[in-house]
Amino acid sequence: MKSVATPTNVTMTDLKLLALDSEDLGIVSAYVQDAVVRVGDMGYAQADRRFVMLMNRYAWEVGDTRGRGQRKRAGLHFDDVLAAHAEGFDLNAKDGVMELLAITFEAGEAPAGEVHLTFAGGGRVRLEVECLEARLRDLGGVWAAKAQPKHDVD
Repeated sequence: MKSVATPTNVTMTDLKLLALDSEDLGIVSAYVQDAVVRVGDMGYAQADRRFVMLMNRYAWEVGDTRGRGQRKRAGLHFDDVLAAHAEGFDLNAKDGVMELLAITFEAGEAPAGEVHLTFAGGGRVRLEVECLEARLRDLGGVWAAKAQPKHDVD
């Protein structure tokens, strides 16, 4: 995992991560767990073979004793994307908001495979990739979260 942190002030850093294998992607997935994503803020640029998603990620790496924490504006993109498929949500509902739960990689004929972005409520984006290359970067906006995300475990 190649990680570069760039200080924005004395107490915070902007996250920059590169994922080139499923272990790296697991780390990226942990940082974006519980990110809030507008349907209109994600898309596939077929000519560029790139899938891009803007999000408001919950900053799990920032400790908070009040149980609120922070959200940060971030961008995530995947390169070498051959196709993108959305399931379980309406692509035309541009203002629809979804909560990202996890990102995983299912290997195919090396180095190709599929990236799965899983959202709460059953939504999913499946990316067919020639190889795995993902980049996550904080974009500077930081604000207090209304609450820390919690999940029921059955």
